[in-house]
Amino acid sequence: MAATDPYEVLGVSKDASQKDIQSAFRKLAKQFHPDLNPGDPQAHLKFQDVSAAYDLLGDEEKRGRFDRGEIDASGAERPQRRYYRDFAEAGGASDGYSQTSGFHDFDDADDILSSFFSRSGRRGFRMRGVDRRYRLEVDFLDAVNGATRRIVLPDGASLDVVIPPGARDGQTLRLAGKGDAGAEGGEAGDALIEIAVRPHPVFRRDGLNISLDLPISLSEAVLGAKVVAPTPSGPVTVSIPKGSSTGKVLRLKGKGAPGRGDKRGDEYLTLKIVLPPTIDSELEAFAKRWKAGKTYDPREGLQA
Repeated sequence: MAATDPYEVLGVSKDASQKDIQSAFRKLAKQFHPDLNPGDPQAHLKFQDVSAAYDLLGDEEKRGRFDRGEIDASGAERPQRRYYRDFAEAGGASDGYSQTSGFHDFDDADDILSSFFSRSGRRGFRMRGVDRRYRLEVDFLDAVNGATRRIVLPDGASLDVVIPPGARDGQTLRLAGKGDAGAEGGEAGDALIEIAVRPHPVFRRDGLNISLDLPISLSEAVLGAKVVAPTPSGPVTVSIPKGSSTGKVLRLKGKGAPGRGDKRGDEYLTLKIVLPPTIDSELEAFAKRWKAGKTYDPREGLQA
């Protein structure tokens, strides 16, 4: 702040009243407050500049000393001129500038700023550290079932991230205290981890529900069968009803993704009849002999 005029920082004239200075500070502090600008380091720095300017001008005695040239914009003492000697000596041991002031008039303010403005007889004040954002790609099944994965931070440090069961694509996990360190003993910021779920070759997800296409043979469709189907928690045996057609949907209750509490989605299997890659002579001969197959029209009622 030494090279910046605090009046310019707050946007007020040098003859502004203390009330005008206080109002200007409130407006700017709310605009650039770190809690209202998460992950924005420029706003964080601007908030520090605004707070330092008010620390100087919000105190009438400090403001007077700055206006008289006794201290600079950072609050540091300027070299004393000879005609200030009597004034300087008059302060003695009871220096009026060591009092607790500045932000104390905000102690009862009903807004987000009040918790930041407590003084302990020194110029600095506590400030929460900046939140840091990261992106973590995870496998589909890790997001559904939960897992622990490690990310490497830009400074080379590592951070273990616990992925909760049922995590969604785009969901942000907050790791308290894993962001930047706070100023003047303030609490550390948080690490905000955005989850990016990789697509799965078989499963699809809609909310808590999981779906997939389940291939079955012609004989399984005609006669019915028990087949093994995959689920996120492992394979299960499924009964295929006799006479099933492609497109028929079977529901596996509770085999989807977990939600809050005991809530869990379902898995939906869409049956898909798949013929063998090579049609053998027996199947070909059956199709030729099957009279009903020649009269049945599966496209009846289908219109463009």
